[in-house]
Amino acid sequence: MRGLLCGPLPMLLLLLQPWETQLGLAGPRCHTGPLDLVFVIDSSRSVRPFEFETMRHFLVGLLRGLNVGPNATRVGVIQYSSQVQSVFPLGAFSRREDMERAIRALVPLAQGTMTGLAIQYAMNVAFSVAEGARPPEERVPRVAVIVTDGRPQDRVAEVAAQARARGIEIYAVGVQRADVGSLRAMASPPLDEHVFLVESFDLIQEFGLQFQDRLCAIDHCGFRNHSCQHECVSTLSGPRCRCREGHDLLPDGRSCQVRDLCNGVDHGCEFQCVSEGFSYRCLCPEGRQLQPDGKSCNRCREGHVDLVLLVDGSKSVRPQNFELVKRFVNQIVDFLDVSPEGTRVGLVQFSSRVRTEFPLGRYGTAAEVKQAVLAVEYMERGTMTGLALRHMVEHSFSEVQGARPRALNVPRVGLVFTDGRSQDDISVWAARAKEEGIVMYAVGVGKAVEEELREIASEPAELHVSYSPDFSTMTHLLENLKGSICPEEGIGAGTELRSLCECESLVEFQGRTLGALESLTQNLAQLTARLEDLENQLANQK
Repeated sequence: MRGLLCGPLPMLLLLLQPWETQLGLAGPRCHTGPLDLVFVIDSSRSVRPFEFETMRHFLVGLLRGLNVGPNATRVGVIQYSSQVQSVFPLGAFSRREDMERAIRALVPLAQGTMTGLAIQYAMNVAFSVAEGARPPEERVPRVAVIVTDGRPQDRVAEVAAQARARGIEIYAVGVQRADVGSLRAMASPPLDEHVFLVESFDLIQEFGLQFQDRLCAIDHCGFRNHSCQHECVSTLSGPRCRCREGHDLLPDGRSCQVRDLCNGVDHGCEFQCVSEGFSYRCLCPEGRQLQPDGKSCNRCREGHVDLVLLVDGSKSVRPQNFELVKRFVNQIVDFLDVSPEGTRVGLVQFSSRVRTEFPLGRYGTAAEVKQAVLAVEYMERGTMTGLALRHMVEHSFSEVQGARPRALNVPRVGLVFTDGRSQDDISVWAARAKEEGIVMYAVGVGKAVEEELREIASEPAELHVSYSPDFSTMTHLLENLKGSICPEEGIGAGTELRSLCECESLVEFQGRTLGALESLTQNLAQLTARLEDLENQLANQK
């Protein structure tokens, strides 16, 4: 692999200072066009102090080779472990000295290695216009450089693919113990130009120089014979062709054609439409299967669940984040088979008081539930989580509110969503919920307290507690919740529920059958009487 760099790691710090000094004297290798560049730095506990110093100096050395400025290269830095922290956003500094000062003051987080979470944050937050990124219509290249020393503890392939699809070019730099497979899953193609495994700092200089060389390619579109049919776009890997709106790039990388059939017909695909020549086909997300109609995707159908969602509506959530919470709830509803005989969903909002937004028995389709969720109004005020748990136990799972009788053995699931510490005691009603057989999940965001989340959730906590540091990045929790709540994959698997409709149909069938038999018996009796009458008439004639 072209990006594979090898050698003894102890040389790192010895060779670091000369390279920093050399780059500082040389200055930028070329004056590039505009560029938004975000460094994503692993500061997990596996990164030893001298290795973190290595990455710190590595960043400073790269900065000294960049043409930094509001109209040139904007730089942002985030660090991550079990959570993500913005060191400084793209729009914070326009002077290299200010950036270096912030990097030298950086304190490692020293926890886990949630690389996928960091990529999600970079995609949704770090590269946002609010953080200082140039608007998409300005077509400024967006580049992320991920520096890590180990194997991620979460999934990276899917979120990295989403980031690349949004136009972010990803370089993956691994130090010593980094997992090459994960680096390749994160990086942009071609991999031999975007994946680097660094085992000696005497060779990391080569990566720095190669990286700066690619920066210089940014304004080469105007000077190279790119042969693009529509337009040329500069990237760190060189010029790339791009088609105008309504057209797609052909495999030759230069020619364009009118966009595929999926955009020109009412394909009816539930999830995704893919054009194939003069036809198209529907695709489903990972873990769901295409149904026989060729358009819809299967949902949780192997079991049945009564699901009550307890949503924190306290003032600390804030209105814009409450809207994100509602969207998150609807994404949960998307993978459930909502119906009176399948999964029933209820929603309770709590703050200083508790309000049932809609009970389990009110809505029979996913569309109705989602519409009701979007209509929920934000309560604000305090955080009485204990009161909400009591309301759920005493009211939400009652048959009056639509829960199915215990005799039917339908799993009861409660999902508590909160962003902070409860203002009342939760221990009594958290324990009572589990004693009542309710499987409890706790989802925390931002300043949520881990001890409270664990007390609310069922055991084992690893399967029933989820956490996201930010409202905008909590979508990564969906896959974990799906694997737990979805009956065909989680607690409801194999649950058999005898449909009342089926029972009624059986009774109706039996009734009709008995009626037909009675009618047939009557007809036979009449026929027998007529035969006897005819026999008597014949006997009299003789």
